[in-house]
Amino acid sequence: MRVVVSGASGLVGRALVPALAGAGHSVLRLGRGPAGHEASTVSWDPATGAIDTAALAGVEAAVHLAGENIAARRWTPAHKVRVRESRVQGTRLLATSLARLEPPPQVLVCASASGYYGDRGDEVLREESAPGEGFLARVCGEWEAAADPARARGIRVVHLRLGIVLDPAGGALARMLPLFRAGLGAPLGSGRQYWPWITRDDLASIICFALASPLAGAVNAVAPEAVTNRDWSRTLARVLGRPLLPPVPGFALRIALGEMAGMLLASQRLLPAQLAAAGYPFRAPRLEPALRALLGKLT
Repeated sequence: MRVVVSGASGLVGRALVPALAGAGHSVLRLGRGPAGHEASTVSWDPATGAIDTAALAGVEAAVHLAGENIAARRWTPAHKVRVRESRVQGTRLLATSLARLEPPPQVLVCASASGYYGDRGDEVLREESAPGEGFLARVCGEWEAAADPARARGIRVVHLRLGIVLDPAGGALARMLPLFRAGLGAPLGSGRQYWPWITRDDLASIICFALASPLAGAVNAVAPEAVTNRDWSRTLARVLGRPLLPPVPGFALRIALGEMAGMLLASQRLLPAQLAAAGYPFRAPRLEPALRALLGKLT
Protein backbone atom coordinates (compact mmCIF):
# COMPACT_ATOMS: atom_id res chain seq x y z
CA MET A 1 0.00 0.00 0.00
CA ARG A 2 0.90 3.66 -0.22
CA VAL A 3 1.25 4.68 3.43
CA VAL A 4 1.64 8.18 4.89
CA VAL A 5 3.44 8.35 8.23
CA SER A 6 3.62 11.21 10.74
CA GLY A 7 6.43 11.14 13.30
CA ALA A 8 8.62 9.17 10.90
CA SER A 9 11.81 10.64 12.40
CA GLY A 10 10.87 9.72 15.99
CA LEU A 11 11.90 6.67 18.01
CA VAL A 12 9.12 4.45 16.68
CA GLY A 13 9.04 5.98 13.21
CA ARG A 14 12.71 5.20 12.60
CA ALA A 15 11.95 1.50 13.04
CA LEU A 16 8.57 1.62 11.30
CA VAL A 17 9.63 3.14 7.98
CA PRO A 18 12.10 0.34 7.08
CA ALA A 19 9.60 -2.25 8.37
CA LEU A 20 6.94 -0.87 6.02
CA ALA A 21 9.39 -0.84 3.12
CA GLY A 22 10.38 -4.40 3.94
CA ALA A 23 6.72 -5.42 3.78
CA GLY A 24 6.45 -3.96 0.28
CA HIS A 25 4.72 -0.68 1.12
CA SER A 26 5.74 2.73 -0.24
CA VAL A 27 6.06 5.46 2.39
CA LEU A 28 5.20 9.16 2.38
CA ARG A 29 6.37 11.18 5.38
CA LEU A 30 4.38 13.99 6.91
CA GLY A 31 6.89 16.72 7.71
CA ARG A 32 7.13 20.39 8.58
CA GLY A 33 9.55 21.25 5.78
CA PRO A 34 8.50 23.29 2.73
CA ALA A 35 6.29 21.49 0.25
CA GLY A 36 8.26 19.37 -2.16
CA HIS A 37 11.64 19.77 -0.43
CA GLU A 38 11.79 15.97 -0.54
CA ALA A 39 9.90 13.88 -3.06
CA SER A 40 8.59 11.57 -0.32
CA THR A 41 7.50 14.31 2.10
CA VAL A 42 4.03 15.80 2.51
CA SER A 43 4.09 19.21 4.15
CA TRP A 44 1.92 19.89 7.19
CA ASP A 45 1.77 22.04 10.32
CA PRO A 46 -0.80 20.91 12.91
CA ALA A 47 -0.39 24.14 14.91
CA THR A 48 -1.70 26.22 12.01
CA GLY A 49 -3.94 23.59 10.43
CA ALA A 50 -1.92 23.56 7.20
CA ILE A 51 -1.55 20.36 5.19
CA ASP A 52 -0.85 19.60 1.54
CA THR A 53 -4.03 17.61 0.90
CA ALA A 54 -3.30 17.27 -2.81
CA ALA A 55 -0.08 15.38 -2.02
CA LEU A 56 -2.13 12.82 -0.08
CA ALA A 57 -4.05 11.74 -3.18
CA GLY A 58 -3.79 7.99 -3.68
CA VAL A 59 -2.81 7.24 -0.08
CA GLU A 60 -4.25 3.90 0.99
CA ALA A 61 -3.24 3.89 4.66
CA ALA A 62 -1.95 6.28 7.32
CA VAL A 63 0.05 5.89 10.52
CA HIS A 64 -0.03 8.79 12.97
CA LEU A 65 2.78 8.84 15.55
CA ALA A 66 3.57 12.55 15.92
CA GLY A 67 3.13 14.44 19.18
CA GLU A 68 4.98 16.48 21.81
CA ASN A 69 7.25 14.37 24.04
CA ILE A 70 5.28 13.92 27.27
CA ALA A 71 8.38 13.33 29.43
CA ALA A 72 10.62 15.97 27.87
CA ARG A 73 10.27 18.39 30.83
CA ARG A 74 8.27 19.13 33.97
CA TRP A 75 4.55 19.36 33.43
CA THR A 76 4.18 23.10 33.54
CA PRO A 77 0.79 24.46 32.41
CA ALA A 78 2.38 25.50 29.10
CA HIS A 79 3.89 22.06 28.50
CA LYS A 80 0.60 20.34 29.27
CA VAL A 81 -1.12 22.54 26.70
CA ARG A 82 1.52 21.61 24.10
CA VAL A 83 1.15 17.90 24.89
CA ARG A 84 -2.63 18.03 24.48
CA GLU A 85 -2.76 20.29 21.45
CA SER A 86 -0.01 18.45 19.54
CA ARG A 87 -2.00 15.23 19.83
CA VAL A 88 -5.55 16.45 19.46
CA GLN A 89 -4.94 19.06 16.75
CA GLY A 90 -2.60 16.83 14.76
CA THR A 91 -4.96 13.86 14.85
CA ARG A 92 -8.01 15.96 13.93
CA LEU A 93 -6.17 17.62 11.04
CA LEU A 94 -4.96 14.33 9.60
CA ALA A 95 -8.29 12.52 10.12
CA THR A 96 -10.24 15.36 8.51
CA SER A 97 -7.85 15.57 5.57
CA LEU A 98 -7.97 11.81 4.95
CA ALA A 99 -11.78 11.87 5.14
CA ARG A 100 -11.88 14.42 2.30
CA LEU A 101 -9.91 12.22 -0.09
CA GLU A 102 -11.68 10.44 -2.91
CA PRO A 103 -11.37 7.55 -2.51
CA PRO A 104 -10.46 7.68 1.20
CA PRO A 105 -7.70 5.44 2.57
CA GLN A 106 -8.63 2.07 3.99
CA VAL A 107 -7.09 2.43 7.44
CA LEU A 108 -5.69 4.96 9.91
CA VAL A 109 -3.47 3.65 12.71
CA CYS A 110 -3.04 6.21 15.51
CA ALA A 111 -0.77 6.12 18.51
CA SER A 112 -2.48 6.44 21.89
CA ALA A 113 -1.18 5.49 25.33
CA SER A 114 -1.72 3.25 28.33
CA GLY A 115 -2.32 6.49 30.23
CA TYR A 116 -5.90 6.23 28.93
CA TYR A 117 -6.64 3.92 31.88
CA GLY A 118 -5.23 6.13 34.63
CA ASP A 119 -3.90 4.57 37.86
CA ARG A 120 -5.70 1.21 38.28
CA GLY A 121 -3.66 -0.88 40.72
CA ASP A 122 -3.87 -4.64 40.09
CA GLU A 123 -6.95 -4.45 37.84
CA VAL A 124 -6.47 -6.31 34.56
CA LEU A 125 -7.17 -3.80 31.78
CA ARG A 126 -8.58 -4.95 28.46
CA GLU A 127 -9.49 -2.69 25.60
CA GLU A 128 -13.11 -2.43 26.76
CA SER A 129 -12.09 -1.30 30.26
CA ALA A 130 -13.38 2.13 31.30
CA PRO A 131 -11.13 5.19 30.99
CA GLY A 132 -9.31 6.44 34.05
CA GLU A 133 -8.88 9.85 35.60
CA GLY A 134 -6.16 12.48 35.48
CA PHE A 135 -4.36 14.56 32.89
CA LEU A 136 -3.07 11.74 30.69
CA ALA A 137 -6.38 9.89 30.72
CA ARG A 138 -8.19 13.03 29.58
CA VAL A 139 -5.62 13.70 26.86
CA CYS A 140 -5.83 10.13 25.57
CA GLY A 141 -9.62 10.27 25.44
CA GLU A 142 -9.59 13.51 23.42
CA TRP A 143 -6.71 12.21 21.29
CA GLU A 144 -8.68 9.12 20.26
CA ALA A 145 -11.90 11.09 19.72
CA ALA A 146 -10.05 13.46 17.37
CA ALA A 147 -9.96 10.63 14.78
CA ASP A 148 -13.78 10.64 14.56
CA PRO A 149 -13.88 12.39 11.14
CA ALA A 150 -12.01 9.45 9.62
CA ARG A 151 -14.24 6.95 11.40
CA ALA A 152 -17.36 8.73 10.15
CA ARG A 153 -16.02 8.48 6.56
CA GLY A 154 -15.81 4.71 6.88
CA ILE A 155 -12.04 4.54 7.38
CA ARG A 156 -10.99 1.72 9.70
CA VAL A 157 -9.34 3.43 12.69
CA VAL A 158 -6.98 1.66 15.11
CA HIS A 159 -5.87 3.29 18.37
CA LEU A 160 -2.69 1.66 19.67
CA ARG A 161 -2.56 2.20 23.44
CA LEU A 162 1.20 2.02 23.92
CA GLY A 163 3.12 1.01 26.99
CA ILE A 164 6.77 1.97 27.53
CA VAL A 165 8.55 1.50 24.20
CA LEU A 166 11.86 -0.24 24.83
CA ASP A 167 14.95 0.53 22.80
CA PRO A 168 18.41 1.56 24.02
CA ALA A 169 18.50 4.25 21.31
CA GLY A 170 15.89 6.40 22.98
CA GLY A 171 12.89 6.73 25.25
CA ALA A 172 12.60 5.48 28.83
CA LEU A 173 15.19 2.70 28.56
CA ALA A 174 17.87 5.04 27.21
CA ARG A 175 17.24 7.40 30.13
CA MET A 176 17.41 4.62 32.71
CA LEU A 177 20.52 2.86 31.42
CA PRO A 178 23.18 5.30 32.73
CA LEU A 179 21.81 5.08 36.29
CA PHE A 180 21.48 1.29 36.23
CA ARG A 181 24.91 0.82 34.64
CA ALA A 182 26.39 2.96 37.43
CA GLY A 183 24.73 0.75 40.05
CA LEU A 184 22.28 3.52 40.97
CA GLY A 185 19.09 1.92 39.69
CA ALA A 186 16.15 1.52 42.06
CA PRO A 187 12.43 0.77 42.09
CA LEU A 188 10.18 3.83 42.17
CA GLY A 189 7.72 4.41 45.00
CA SER A 190 6.19 1.16 46.23
CA GLY A 191 7.42 -0.65 43.12
CA ARG A 192 4.09 -2.48 43.01
CA GLN A 193 2.77 -0.42 40.10
CA TYR A 194 2.51 -2.29 36.80
CA TRP A 195 4.55 -0.89 33.92
CA PRO A 196 3.24 -2.06 30.52
CA TRP A 197 5.99 -2.35 27.92
CA ILE A 198 6.71 -3.27 24.30
CA THR A 199 9.94 -3.43 22.31
CA ARG A 200 10.31 -0.94 19.50
CA ASP A 201 10.70 -3.70 16.90
CA ASP A 202 7.57 -5.46 18.14
CA LEU A 203 5.66 -2.20 17.95
CA ALA A 204 6.75 -1.60 14.36
CA SER A 205 5.64 -5.14 13.56
CA ILE A 206 2.30 -4.57 15.33
CA ILE A 207 1.67 -1.46 13.21
CA CYS A 208 2.32 -3.44 10.02
CA PHE A 209 0.01 -6.16 11.36
CA ALA A 210 -2.71 -3.58 12.10
CA LEU A 211 -2.54 -2.23 8.55
CA ALA A 212 -3.15 -5.67 7.05
CA SER A 213 -5.53 -7.21 9.61
CA PRO A 214 -9.18 -6.34 10.43
CA LEU A 215 -8.26 -4.83 13.81
CA ALA A 216 -10.29 -1.73 14.67
CA GLY A 217 -10.80 0.52 17.69
CA ALA A 218 -8.61 0.35 20.76
CA VAL A 219 -5.69 -2.10 20.79
CA ASN A 220 -3.44 -2.54 23.83
CA ALA A 221 -0.04 -2.54 22.14
CA VAL A 222 1.89 -4.10 25.01
CA ALA A 223 3.77 -7.34 25.60
CA PRO A 224 1.76 -10.17 27.19
CA GLU A 225 4.04 -10.39 30.26
CA ALA A 226 2.78 -7.91 32.86
CA VAL A 227 5.53 -6.80 35.26
CA THR A 228 5.63 -4.44 38.21
CA ASN A 229 8.13 -1.62 38.46
CA ARG A 230 9.97 -3.61 41.15
CA ASP A 231 10.31 -6.63 38.86
CA TRP A 232 11.19 -4.38 35.94
CA SER A 233 14.00 -2.76 37.97
CA ARG A 234 15.31 -6.08 39.29
CA THR A 235 15.36 -7.54 35.79
CA LEU A 236 17.27 -4.63 34.26
CA ALA A 237 19.80 -4.67 37.12
CA ARG A 238 20.26 -8.44 36.72
CA VAL A 239 20.76 -8.18 32.95
CA LEU A 240 23.40 -5.50 33.48
CA GLY A 241 25.01 -7.38 36.37
CA ARG A 242 24.61 -4.41 38.70
CA PRO A 243 23.17 -4.03 42.21
CA LEU A 244 19.76 -2.51 42.91
CA LEU A 245 19.35 0.29 45.45
CA PRO A 246 16.41 0.60 47.87
CA PRO A 247 13.24 2.15 46.41
CA VAL A 248 13.04 5.88 45.75
CA PRO A 249 10.15 7.21 47.89
CA GLY A 250 7.17 8.51 45.99
CA PHE A 251 7.30 11.86 47.80
CA ALA A 252 10.89 12.37 46.64
CA LEU A 253 9.85 11.77 43.03
CA ARG A 254 7.00 14.27 43.40
CA ILE A 255 9.40 16.88 44.78
CA ALA A 256 11.86 16.28 41.93
CA LEU A 257 9.42 15.88 39.05
CA GLY A 258 6.21 17.52 40.16
CA GLU A 259 3.00 16.26 38.59
CA MET A 260 4.93 14.17 36.04
CA ALA A 261 5.90 11.79 38.87
CA GLY A 262 2.35 10.47 38.74
CA MET A 263 3.11 8.94 35.33
CA LEU A 264 5.90 6.84 36.89
CA LEU A 265 3.89 5.83 39.96
CA ALA A 266 0.65 4.94 38.16
CA SER A 267 -0.21 1.26 37.77
CA GLN A 268 -1.60 -0.07 34.48
CA ARG A 269 -1.86 -3.84 34.11
CA LEU A 270 -2.71 -4.06 30.44
CA LEU A 271 -3.59 -7.26 28.63
CA PRO A 272 -3.13 -7.29 24.80
CA ALA A 273 -6.47 -9.03 24.31
CA GLN A 274 -7.16 -7.74 20.80
CA LEU A 275 -3.73 -8.73 19.51
CA ALA A 276 -4.00 -12.16 21.11
CA ALA A 277 -7.44 -12.74 19.55
CA ALA A 278 -6.12 -11.64 16.15
CA GLY A 279 -3.18 -14.06 16.42
CA TYR A 280 -0.35 -11.55 16.49
CA PRO A 281 2.95 -13.44 17.05
CA PHE A 282 4.96 -11.43 19.59
CA ARG A 283 8.66 -11.31 18.89
CA ALA A 284 9.51 -10.38 22.49
CA PRO A 285 6.78 -11.60 24.86
CA ARG A 286 8.97 -11.69 28.01
CA LEU A 287 10.95 -8.86 29.55
CA GLU A 288 14.28 -10.46 30.47
CA PRO A 289 15.00 -12.04 27.08
CA ALA A 290 13.87 -8.80 25.44
CA LEU A 291 16.29 -6.72 27.51
CA ARG A 292 19.15 -9.16 26.94
CA ALA A 293 18.59 -8.99 23.20
CA LEU A 294 18.27 -5.20 23.17
CA LEU A 295 21.41 -4.73 25.25
CA GLY A 296 23.51 -7.23 23.32
CA LYS A 297 23.75 -9.69 26.24
CA LEU A 298 22.20 -12.74 24.63
CA THR A 299 22.47 -15.90 26.72
